[in-house]
Amino acid sequence: MSKFPNVIAGAAVSLALGLPAFAGEYGLGRPALPEEIAAWDIDVSPDGTGLPAGSGDVFTGEEVFAEKCAVCHGDFAEGVDNWPKLAGGQGTLDREDPLKTVGSYWPYLSTTWDYVNRSMPFGAAQTLEADEVYAIVAYILYSNDLVDDEFVLSNETFTDVELPNAEGFFVDDRLESEAHFWKAEPCMSDCKDTVEITMRARVLDVTPEETATTDVAVEQAAATPVAAEPIVEEPAEEPVVAEVALDPELVAKGAKVFKKCKACHKVGEGAKNGTGPILNGIFGATAGVVEGFRYSKPMLAAGEDGLVWNDETLAAFLAKPRKFMKGTKMSFAGLRKERDIEAVVAYLRSFDN
Repeated sequence: MSKFPNVIAGAAVSLALGLPAFAGEYGLGRPALPEEIAAWDIDVSPDGTGLPAGSGDVFTGEEVFAEKCAVCHGDFAEGVDNWPKLAGGQGTLDREDPLKTVGSYWPYLSTTWDYVNRSMPFGAAQTLEADEVYAIVAYILYSNDLVDDEFVLSNETFTDVELPNAEGFFVDDRLESEAHFWKAEPCMSDCKDTVEITMRARVLDVTPEETATTDVAVEQAAATPVAAEPIVEEPAEEPVVAEVALDPELVAKGAKVFKKCKACHKVGEGAKNGTGPILNGIFGATAGVVEGFRYSKPMLAAGEDGLVWNDETLAAFLAKPRKFMKGTKMSFAGLRKERDIEAVVAYLRSFDN
């Protein structure tokens, strides 16, 4: 390692002069200083070796992630376009098309910390402070339902976290276990007597599936019983929402606090669904009914069970979304201050239809 600058310098001279590169002393460069070696030695091991002192909590991580990571990885680590998803995918590794994320696939938390610290943000690698890296990784863990919203990750708590797929990897022993397949000289022509298709590209949908003939399809259609006319029920009466006098100052404060929500939720005239549904007219509405928005199963189930948004239910959800509704897609950690919650509730009431 100490001769690394000499080797680079020697190789550069050889290239410049058109000479062959040989190992040796050229009298150029100097041995690398200990602090220069330390600056490159930033890797982190699964047992925490190499971690710098520092800490970061989920709430701070959410703010840093929104500022420096969300443009590629989404506000909730769900991925944007072809950029990687960092959350979700649990239980998919046995499928043909698994979703490999920090929560479903990666074996060690050190891999996450080291990669964020070494390579992120994209285009500005190694600009994050250690505390920011701890906070971002804490938020990624939270987005994967692996820690609660009060979790603090530090060099002291680091080894307390075990990722779900820690036992899913094994040592690559092919050098020994598959040695009997190897040959000194590889076959380059006429290696097989015949060639045949043994698999079909079902995942890529490029191999046409066999379909029934038109006659068979017609027969099947004829044999299908005709469904009875559906029973038309009278629509339920819309819940009546009482008008509430709003405090202009509280509404104005709510508009400022709502900036934390604007990346996903829109309100006002012309609002459209985004990462989250529009929130116009939310008071008195059943959960999971905004037209055109694809809700999570827990939210739909809550609506079917009769959850209606009012001051109390909305305040509880804003305080700790994941505690209020297990499995919700909303990865926002929640609002800490009761006054901020009251302000957002008042602000949203100002958009009642």
